[in-house]
Amino acid sequence: MNRRTFLGASMASAAAFAQGGKRLPIKKALYISMLGKDGSYEERFQRARDAGFDEIECATVESQSEAEEIKKAAEKTKLRIHSVMNQAHWKFPLSSSDASVVDQSMKGMETSLRNANFWGADTVLLVPAVVNPETSYRDAWTRSQAQIRKLLPLAEKMKVVIGIEEVWNKFLLSPLEMARYVDEFKSPWVKAYVDVGNMVFYGYPQDWIRTLDKRIAKLHIKDFQFKDRKAEFVALREGDIDWKAVHKALADVGYKGTATLELGSGDLSYLKEVSRRFDMILDGV
Repeated sequence: MNRRTFLGASMASAAAFAQGGKRLPIKKALYISMLGKDGSYEERFQRARDAGFDEIECATVESQSEAEEIKKAAEKTKLRIHSVMNQAHWKFPLSSSDASVVDQSMKGMETSLRNANFWGADTVLLVPAVVNPETSYRDAWTRSQAQIRKLLPLAEKMKVVIGIEEVWNKFLLSPLEMARYVDEFKSPWVKAYVDVGNMVFYGYPQDWIRTLDKRIAKLHIKDFQFKDRKAEFVALREGDIDWKAVHKALADVGYKGTATLELGSGDLSYLKEVSRRFDMILDGV
């Protein structure tokens, strides 16, 4: 961190204090892809620690030897793996009418749940369904719920929550629907994984946070912008999200879990900068 960055962070913290901002009791994490692919897992995880992150979200890993390498790297660097992002839900959606596709999706989730248990994570992110010309909204709802119910015994055995994420899959387009979808399982092992950037296209993250409330298992953090009739993800704190409103909503519902940055990859200086911006969000600046 150079002198200008340090002074900027100090001024931001002072401003937050002056404005009555209060640090949210949220752990800072990043998604593993932000660390790039250069170096060993231990070297990459150490960069995350050096940049100020406490936890990490990993992707599903099929190889047991790779899973063991990841676990050792996390233990060595004291970077907790808090969540696993399932990798088999877009190409192989649970909502498909093709039994072989659903079978691949279920196998992917089973692997993700076992990864999570092995690494000590408590959540697996799942995009539950994809609505398309072949799959109606109703079918996406009923088919995905039927398959997730089959996963609940394993989720309970692994002590891992299935976190349902809203994303651009033309499904669960409002916080009221998300709440109903989660509630219908009547299980503590199904909750909501809220991405504050994904729903900006059709809603407001502060509304989703308040509506979902205690249903929220984890958060993804990124920014989003509409400009010149173009919708795109942008650098953190440079988009349309009202971060102070998000801060207040999280404080109001008493969220105390983990929030994971899901941005592009970069070197240590880049990671330190996004970590600094993340701190400003948590401080209510």
